Amino acid sequence: MKEGLLTKFFPPNTQIFITRETNMKMKYLLLAVCFCSFLSAVARAQSARPNVIVIFTDDQGYGDVSALNPDAKFETPNMDRLAREGIIFSNGHSADSVCTPSRYSLLTGRYPWRTTRKQGVLGAEAKCMIVDGRATLATLFKENGYHTGMVGKWHLGMDFPGTEKDRDWSKPIQDMPLDKGFDYFYGVPASLNYGVLAWFEGRYAKVPPTVYTNKKKNPRHMDYRIMPPYETEPGISNDPTRTVKRNFEVAPDFIDNQCLTRFTDKAIEWMGGKVADAKDGKPFFLYLPFTSPHYPVCPLPEFHGKGDAGAYGEFVIETDYHIGRVLEFLKTSGIDENTLVVFSSDNGPEKSWTQRLKDFGHDSRGGLREGKRSVYEGGQRVPFIVRWPAGIKQPGRRWEKVVCQTDLLATFAELLGANLPDNAGEDSHSFAPVLLDPNADYQRVPFVSHDSSDFRYAITEGNWKLILPSGRKSAELYDLASDRAETTNVASSHPEKVQELTKKMNVLIASGRSTIGAAQPNDTGYWKDLTWMTQQEYDELAN
Repeated sequence: MKEGLLTKFFPPNTQIFITRETNMKMKYLLLAVCFCSFLSAVARAQSARPNVIVIFTDDQGYGDVSALNPDAKFETPNMDRLAREGIIFSNGHSADSVCTPSRYSLLTGRYPWRTTRKQGVLGAEAKCMIVDGRATLATLFKENGYHTGMVGKWHLGMDFPGTEKDRDWSKPIQDMPLDKGFDYFYGVPASLNYGVLAWFEGRYAKVPPTVYTNKKKNPRHMDYRIMPPYETEPGISNDPTRTVKRNFEVAPDFIDNQCLTRFTDKAIEWMGGKVADAKDGKPFFLYLPFTSPHYPVCPLPEFHGKGDAGAYGEFVIETDYHIGRVLEFLKTSGIDENTLVVFSSDNGPEKSWTQRLKDFGHDSRGGLREGKRSVYEGGQRVPFIVRWPAGIKQPGRRWEKVVCQTDLLATFAELLGANLPDNAGEDSHSFAPVLLDPNADYQRVPFVSHDSSDFRYAITEGNWKLILPSGRKSAELYDLASDRAETTNVASSHPEKVQELTKKMNVLIASGRSTIGAAQPNDTGYWKDLTWMTQQEYDELAN
């Protein structure tokens, strides 16, 4: 954009350009109007600030919650309870269709492709995708007097001491959750197939990853296991049970099927130490990203035979069980009423959904198109449920309009009465009115989604979704109101809508934000995946 120009879709579905001076006046006016419209509800909510728990599953599709899928081949009673006692956001999305970028967006309120990393996922050992100084959910809560803890899978990069050949595990891990706003961390650095596996607590592993392994055949699913016996030497393995021969680092006491139990145990232990403070006015924020039902699919034996969708269904049932443990802790601790729980998934289901649909008739996508890594709805429309007994008005509702995981930062900031600076949460739009007012008329600005297979981008405004052209693939336009499964491309019959949404997409990308505020730079200039827009067009909008 030229200096002094900002983009705002206001009123809904209308794009206007305004000067910086006028923008600031309108910004404060809009904030005042929105605030006054539900002032009393916010005041009641803030009178006792809620504890907040974000439960984030891994590769769980929209159809893997029985409350969202009447044809599901297994039951998820605790996820269903969250839905029954909260709000189902049936049009809730992750910002990407694979885990590293979607986790970045969840924590920062910013689209992942605005960073230097435009596609794919990080390994266990990498420069953290969240740069120092970037606001996160954890920094927001910490700055507002909360205890902040994370238990589970990180997958945003860590700096381990030394290299694989010369580790010194007596030295601390750097560039990790404790450097991004969290007071406490227990978990694993990435998906289990990326290695450097141990039960890390704080900056150390009590049992360091000093032995080696890789994927082994899983007799109960089509994927793999990470389990003993382990080897003492790095390099190439001769183990005939292994599906991948090159070794990675693992701790002698690590085993994949212990993740859910250990994470839930530690989460409850950490929360248990904060109950007295929570009752005395110092609440907590817990980020609880589980490793399930991502590969390896490894439900504990006591869940074998549950449901009618094989080992995968058993694994989701086990995940649901541990969510139930968290809810039971809240109840017995006397903090259930004023604890806000968000439940969602990082992206759609892994490609094994096709075999599951064939063998068991269970559709992990919930009738959507495709799954993980896809720009279609099955890749990033995910379970998205919020429960907060003391705050949500008329629980049991469904909200059909678009929300995104990027929106949590602004939503929590509004509930806390906190202000986000211009360089924070650039794509985070508060849906707090939906929680506090059953009659809220909230309309999100256009939402941008992205895939990690063809590196395609899509923009959704209301019921219209435009997938931008990429390579030899032409633009695709879908009316999600009548075609939720994206079966009929109507781009040729609505060229004016294609043109309109393309222009809005270009502005949203080049301006560095989709929220009101001073324009912010993306972390790079024009990049090659923006094939529908020239570098000159990008530069003119950005500058």
